[in-house]
Amino acid sequence: MATSKLQALWNHPAGPKTSSLSLSLTHTHTHTEQVHFWAPTFKWGISIANIADFAKPPEKISYPQQIAVTATGLIWSRYSMVVTPKNWNLFSVNVAMACTGIYQLSRKIQQDYLSEEEEKTPVEG
Repeated sequence: MATSKLQALWNHPAGPKTSSLSLSLTHTHTHTEQVHFWAPTFKWGISIANIADFAKPPEKISYPQQIAVTATGLIWSRYSMVVTPKNWNLFSVNVAMACTGIYQLSRKIQQDYLSEEEEKTPVEG
């Protein structure tokens, strides 16, 4: 059972055994491209690094960097669903990138804008 699943992954058009094939974008002409398995696989390093940065204080988070991570994740998640064959590795890594970027942005926004309001509010007690 596990062997057949590994063999199916290996032989999938977007699997590790990649070669040139015909990709079809919705509403466009078919053209020859190469579906890469390894690029999205190594892209997981960005998401893992972003997860490691959850321990970083919000002051050290960069708006431009996290906006880029989030936008990249959203754009390429969509792209990975309109190509044939569907590249689930590309989809999953970009969903992870978008989620980690949104979380980091929310931490930064909360620290920059919402925590100031809390400090100004007098505490009764």
